[in-house]
Amino acid sequence: MRKVIGIGETIFDIIFKNNQPIGAVPGGSAFNGMISLGRSGVECSFISETGNDRVGESIIRFARENGVNADNINVFPESKSPISLAFLDEKNDADYLFYKDHPHDQLDFVYPDVQPDDIVMFSSFYAVNPVIRPQVYGFLNYARQHGAILYYDVNLRPSHRHEVMKLTPNFLENLELADIVRGSKEDFEVLFKKDDPDKVYNAEISFYCKNFIYTQGAGPVALRTNQVKKEYPIAATETVSTIGAGDNFNAGLVYGMMKYDITRETVEQGLTEEQWDLIIQCAQEFSANCCQSINNAVSVEFGAQKKKELQEALEQKEQ
Repeated sequence: MRKVIGIGETIFDIIFKNNQPIGAVPGGSAFNGMISLGRSGVECSFISETGNDRVGESIIRFARENGVNADNINVFPESKSPISLAFLDEKNDADYLFYKDHPHDQLDFVYPDVQPDDIVMFSSFYAVNPVIRPQVYGFLNYARQHGAILYYDVNLRPSHRHEVMKLTPNFLENLELADIVRGSKEDFEVLFKKDDPDKVYNAEISFYCKNFIYTQGAGPVALRTNQVKKEYPIAATETVSTIGAGDNFNAGLVYGMMKYDITRETVEQGLTEEQWDLIIQCAQEFSANCCQSINNAVSVEFGAQKKKELQEALEQKEQ
């Protein structure tokens, strides 16, 4: 059975609407995707760290309750778990305030077992953070050498704009390691001051990674690869919160790769347009479901339905 390994930060999101708190949920970019995959019947584990406090305990408990192996989430005795405040505007898009001590980040873990065709998800500042770079790069390189597929979501917030020069070497290394790269319009405005998917792909991405997905909120998803150039419109949905929309797009895409048997070999040969259509549809379904609540992951009911579909697909493959 193939599995997914996520590596990223854990954080506790407190969500505000009209300046009043309306919810509090464990989060983190890669973490949100892992919770959705765990709920959808995918075998998954998460590499991270958390503080030695009630928030850290609740994050680890939440992961395990949702089918995510948390053995590689390290608890550091002297540290506090990070918190984020997310303020929803009239479109239910979030503006964030982060309370986190990045200079004291530390990462110390035993590499989990990585088999060919497993998928590793990594994203955001965590994937380029200079303080933990040796450990993150070491694991990503190890996973690649063991035949895993690497999925990279850029997800670099405007708060890191002033650090772009310093982070660029790590970012380029990530592009080189990755088999599929996804980023949002905002990410590439921060990184390259470019807001056109073709310009971003041709000038900045294609040299390092051939498979590129460019998302732009409610605008169409742009896919650029060696063989396929396509736009996917977004179906209109009533959104309660867009927190986790991108993280769940990632989860849905990875779920689709499991369901439709997209292996390392498939990726290296190049996916057909039909294969991209199928997995991007999954990505959009996961993202839309997440936006219908103030939670950062897909609903338990949606996950149960996807779990059933995945089991049926795997059984058909075995026949």
